[in-house]
Amino acid sequence: MNDKAVVGVGFDIDHTLVIDNKLERIAMLQMLETIHEEGGKCRNLVEESRRIDELLARQRAGEFTIEEAVYVFVRERGIEPNVRYAERFRTIALDLVDRVVVPLPGAREMLRELRRRGVRTAVLSNGWNPLQIRKAQRAGFDGTVIASADIGVQKPQARAFDALVDALGTSREHTWYVGDSPSVDIGGAAAAGLRTIWLDADELAYPSEATDPDYRIGDLADLPALLDARSHALS
Repeated sequence: MNDKAVVGVGFDIDHTLVIDNKLERIAMLQMLETIHEEGGKCRNLVEESRRIDELLARQRAGEFTIEEAVYVFVRERGIEPNVRYAERFRTIALDLVDRVVVPLPGAREMLRELRRRGVRTAVLSNGWNPLQIRKAQRAGFDGTVIASADIGVQKPQARAFDALVDALGTSREHTWYVGDSPSVDIGGAAAAGLRTIWLDADELAYPSEATDPDYRIGDLADLPALLDARSHALS
């Protein structure tokens, strides 16, 4: 590749570089002990898990921040939230990373190969740092990690992807985004003018109403060759 065709790749984290094994759900559940001790009303664990998953799904979709999700969770249990609860959640979540987060198969090797080929890489994720940094490190990624909490905007909004392009320093024509969410990752990146790759590790049906990705892969090991072939075609 010549200097005029420097390739940049942005990655989502969860279900793209790592599996976090419901880390944030576990952290929320652990907070129930504190909530109970302070007089909050807790339900059975099945109901609690279901509600936590709803809140986290809304947060990942860009509806609100993780701090707001924590505050809703606490308030629903009869306690007036404050920053202490968000800090408690963050501490628990960070303590869990090394125990529960695992890289997707082939993630480390794929990242090494992209580095060898001179591809610029960064991470863009709806979440907060240092949690997203720690998750990315579990996959062997040590570059720039952009978390929505740091930039004040979440995917799928275009300004989130603008921050990614700025971090990579590549043209939109040669900037790719790899993610697992058809709406948040693929739809958002495409609307921002990036090229898109849907990682379909679970062999799911792609939603008919969603923006089609430029490419679809089921294995991270396929990514370097795909980028190489397409980048030469665009040069």
